[in-house]
Amino acid sequence: MSFAAPASPGGARRPDEPSGSPDPYVPGHGTNAYRVTRYELDLDYKLASNRLNGRAVLHAEADRPASAVVLDLAGLRAVKVSLNGKRVRRFSQRAEQLVIVPDAALLPGDRFTLDIRYEGNPSPRRGFWGEVGWEELTDGVLVAGQPNGAASWFPCNDHPQHKASYRIAVTTDTNYRAVCNGLLVSRKTGSSRETWTYEQAEPMATYLATVQIGRYDVLTLDTTAVPGSVAQHVAVPAALADAARRGLARQPEMMQTFVNSFGPYPFQEYTVVVAEDELEIPLEAQTLSILGPNHLDTGWESQRLIAHELSHQWFGNSLTVEAWSDIWLHEGFACYAEWIWSEAAGVMSVADRAAAAWRKLDAGRQDLMVGDPGPELMFDDRVYKRGALALHALRIRCGDLAFFALLHEWAASNRHGSVSTAGFIQTADRVAGIDSEALLHPWLFEGALPALPVR
Repeated sequence: MSFAAPASPGGARRPDEPSGSPDPYVPGHGTNAYRVTRYELDLDYKLASNRLNGRAVLHAEADRPASAVVLDLAGLRAVKVSLNGKRVRRFSQRAEQLVIVPDAALLPGDRFTLDIRYEGNPSPRRGFWGEVGWEELTDGVLVAGQPNGAASWFPCNDHPQHKASYRIAVTTDTNYRAVCNGLLVSRKTGSSRETWTYEQAEPMATYLATVQIGRYDVLTLDTTAVPGSVAQHVAVPAALADAARRGLARQPEMMQTFVNSFGPYPFQEYTVVVAEDELEIPLEAQTLSILGPNHLDTGWESQRLIAHELSHQWFGNSLTVEAWSDIWLHEGFACYAEWIWSEAAGVMSVADRAAAAWRKLDAGRQDLMVGDPGPELMFDDRVYKRGALALHALRIRCGDLAFFALLHEWAASNRHGSVSTAGFIQTADRVAGIDSEALLHPWLFEGALPALPVR
């Protein structure tokens, strides 16, 4: 979403104009021109026809003067727009943007409310990362927005540095459950339709907003042996309930391990949705994760993925990158969390996990800058493994006490905020008392693989 400056001569638009994307990894998405502070979404969805009728109310504040407002919206059609309660007559859609022209220009500091009615048959967006966004399942819906799929189902400022609170209400067929971010605050049942309303109070990036629809029952995991744990729920088809209980039996221990390692869990609840369809990989959203039935066994490959997605609640959801080039701050941390759980669970030590990852990297190409991998490779496995090794090198240099004090401070001081590599280096210098930039630079910004860090 952006404020549009007048077009340059000939219709070309200069890169420095306000509608330019703030992030080259997702050109044409998001802007720094203003901030949305709250989204209120009312969705009416018919499963059989994949038909969505939506209403989005956006509360925002302008940071730049502008004569137009541009929102990210892909594959859906806006039918009515109001600004501050007054109907807007001039709005149009081009490519994946909705352009709204108010009667008077907005000025920095202006607070405004947009009310947008829209409709269509939602579908995922295609890009470097495959299909992202709203996706039909065999019998339901899955939404995975990372990194730029949010616009496939609601008009938004689709960039991770812009975080807002949300209310999401989903009306759909009876006998189906809608699962969204945050807390379920109401459920209204009619003869053939049900409405599920969720409140996500903590700030959330657009790509983490989600809707899951399926024939789900809800189980609650036993956390009585985990002091201070939040409620952990599982939304799962009835036929998969036993498999879910077995596969997620150690998740409460995982959470306790991560609370000890990173600090308090940053949200009020945690939910795992188990889709009926098999999924290639698990998926992450704020306050919840999405697994396929193929991720529910008790072997290491499934358990590490369960741990990985849980750890993203700290690193990725509470702490979200300012720019996608710093994606290692999500994935490197989550990979290292897998290793921490591996050791706590008695499977394999962190040192052995690090050595195995280093050998694999050493045998492959060494031509990727983990600290700025480029959009095509931002989810390359080397970003995960080498990012984790960078953290392990930092741990070896400063010792366990200082390292985990650093992770606690990093998570606490940036809780529900936006983060960068530069900020992490400054925090490491302050907490650990070492030259962390000199240590981390070869791991993050040089091609050649540094030597395996050992004690």
